[in-house]
Formats: sequence, structure tokens, C-alpha cells
Amino acid sequence: MSLNRNEKAAVIAEVVEQAKSAQTLALAEYRGLTVENLTGLRKQAREAGVYFHVLKNTLARRAVAGTPFEGVADKMVGPLIYGFSQDPVAAAKVMADFAKTNSKLVITGGSYAGKALDADGVKALAAIPSKEVLLAQLLGLMQSPVSRMARVLAAVAEQREQAAA
Repeated sequence: MSLNRNEKAAVIAEVVEQAKSAQTLALAEYRGLTVENLTGLRKQAREAGVYFHVLKNTLARRAVAGTPFEGVADKMVGPLIYGFSQDPVAAAKVMADFAKTNSKLVITGGSYAGKALDADGVKALAAIPSKEVLLAQLLGLMQSPVSRMARVLAAVAEQREQAAA
């Protein structure tokens, strides 16, 4: 079903809003996926805070014009699903995880921080741990020396008690 001019303008405006707040755009070809598979992918995306949308490529090119995602306009060919996320790795991670279990979803490219990424770049971005995991790792690193020092002091105190007894 074809969209009229007002509906197209509304779709472009919606995608422009998503692009303004997003850090990452991931593109994947969904040819051959069933409606059930696409519904599952969209559910995973919603849970991860990713905006997924199947768009006409001409509308998508107009929507990303003038945004940091303009560099991937040349990759917007074929039946694509577009994933925008504020989290730098969320869109790539959702697509890469889904592509592992379903070979019909083919990652074609994306964009992060104004730089166009190829399929391998999107997969590499997906391999980066999430912000929460990175913060937890950093906190663990910062706590490690303090906890080691506390254990050493406790051992020294225990040795002095044994020597005094």
C-alpha cells in the first residue's frame, strides 16, 4: 500500500527525531524472514531500547540527510530494517544476536559517531560490552587494590595477635 505525501512526511519526521537522539544506526537485510521472526526481533529491540523500523530506502535517505548517519545513504538498497539506538552498542548487539540464530537476517552496515561501518564493523561494535558491564568492570578494577590492601592489613594484624599470644 502506497503512502500519500502527508504520511511520507510524517514517517520522515519520526525517523528524523530518532536520528537526532541516536548514537548508532544499524542496517540489515531481512529478505526471507517470517512475520513471526520480525515480531521477535522487534520485541528484542524494544526491550533493549532500540527503535526498529522497516522503511522505504528513499524515505530513509531523506530522513538521515543532514545527520551524522548521512554517510550510510549509499548502503540503503534492498529490503532493509533500520535500527536506531541511543546506547552505542544496543542496535548492533540486537541485530548481531538475532543474526546468530537466524541466517536470513544479513547485517549490511551501519554508522556510529558519524562514521560509516561495514557489516564487520557493526559486528565488532556488537561485541563491545554494554555500558553497565563496562562500568562494573571499571569498578571492580578500582576496588581490587583497596580490597587487597585490606586483606594484607588483616593478615598482618592476625600474625601480630598470634605472636603476642
